[in-house]
Amino acid sequence: MAASAADRDTDASGPGPSDPNRWRALAVCLVAGFMTLLDVSIVNVALPSIKEGLDTPESDLQWVLSGYALAFGLVLIPGGRLGDARGRRAVFMAGLTLFTLSSAACGAAQSSLWLVVARLIQGAAGGLLSPQISALIQQMFSGRERGRAFGMFGTVVGISTAVGPLLGGLLIQVAGAQDGWRWVFYVNLPIGFVCLLLARRLLPDTPSATRVRPRDLDPLGVLLLGGGVLALLLPFVQAQQWRGDGKWLLVPVALALLAVFVGWESRCARRGIQPVLDLSLFRQRSFWLGCLMILLYFAGFTSIFFISTLYLQSGLHYSALEAGLAITPFALGAGGSAMVGGRLVGRFGRPLIVVGLTMVAVGLGLTALAAHLVPGRGVGLAMAAPLLLAGLGSGLVIAPNQTLTLSEVPVNNAGSAGGTLQTSQRVGSAIGIAAVGSVFFARLGPGDWPAAYDHGLLVSVAFVVAALIVALADVAAGRRGRRRSGTPEVTDQPRGTR
Repeated sequence: MAASAADRDTDASGPGPSDPNRWRALAVCLVAGFMTLLDVSIVNVALPSIKEGLDTPESDLQWVLSGYALAFGLVLIPGGRLGDARGRRAVFMAGLTLFTLSSAACGAAQSSLWLVVARLIQGAAGGLLSPQISALIQQMFSGRERGRAFGMFGTVVGISTAVGPLLGGLLIQVAGAQDGWRWVFYVNLPIGFVCLLLARRLLPDTPSATRVRPRDLDPLGVLLLGGGVLALLLPFVQAQQWRGDGKWLLVPVALALLAVFVGWESRCARRGIQPVLDLSLFRQRSFWLGCLMILLYFAGFTSIFFISTLYLQSGLHYSALEAGLAITPFALGAGGSAMVGGRLVGRFGRPLIVVGLTMVAVGLGLTALAAHLVPGRGVGLAMAAPLLLAGLGSGLVIAPNQTLTLSEVPVNNAGSAGGTLQTSQRVGSAIGIAAVGSVFFARLGPGDWPAAYDHGLLVSVAFVVAALIVALADVAAGRRGRRRSGTPEVTDQPRGTR
């Protein structure tokens, strides 16, 4: 995870940029990464089948998604640090083993509680595995080859999002609505087993690996951050099951836990202990605004798939495959424009992200309008063009924001900064699913599916608009700073592009 450790490894004896197995090792990493990211989108179309098969309450459906995202995000930074210290191949294989076993547990679930717990473990395993991929790429490749490898990883991210709903729909269509959802998880078993065999043979060791003390992983920081976010999510996720206003007392509890977390992380930094969150990074405007923007954006756009699949399948009686096809235009648009966004970010900087966020907000607004104006089963076709527009905008947001947010981070902090940015994405996903889901289910009643969907989409749009406001503030602050320093009016660009 830490770039400095990875860079040292490439200079040490052992497998590095000259290793003849590096491209085959990369293929193993990409397949494993594809599997963990696929489980974010593939499960959406399985939710109605899970609800029917396990008689799952609405709150547990939200935990199936937001619990995975939250556990994934909380383990990312300690997982990267553990890989740097104990060896990336060993931690990669441990994460992959746990992910495969927890996938089997998800598929075998006999109750909604069983499934939620298994998803939490699966998310933690994904968070353990994911940072090893970027660190191994840094270790195995250098120069232009490293850029190609990271580009291939970015393509895999886009493809996993695009094929998830379709693959999930196909599996449920073939296996049946009652138990077809189980194969959404079982499909990971052969992939995970083959990857484990190949990883042991092809992945390089980490020459700098040593023993690591538990305190070096900042377990208290992880618990405080997890407890704070969990206390914030609970009133929203349990809104229908927890009657009365007492649940909202958890919000100040959440704020108090997060305040203690910030204090603890500051104390760790003063004592020379590696914190789970390096607060010094937030002194850079581009970094903290980029993290805040992407947190709000992920809260908005990931929640769309959650309520869309429920509306299409449970409200309009689409099959899982039909629902997957209806959502696919967003993923296709995002995958196509992401490649363009990566090339344009050096020329246009942060204003490119403003354009992307505007397209997403307009696209989602038009999606809500289409769902409101077009009655019955024709809504899936009416949503296609607006979702395509939103997807095209999304491709101009995520990868360009990562480039710009990390552009001013010192190389020795690159690992922590990248992990923090990914944590913002996963925590944002968990918050968005909880908030949008609570509005959706609160409005839901007999025959009220269209109205519930309208209200849920409006909350999603509100999150995206909030992200747009943050991006505009970043652009404005950058221009003010250039005027004060007397530098020419140019766009915000990553290092090395000017």
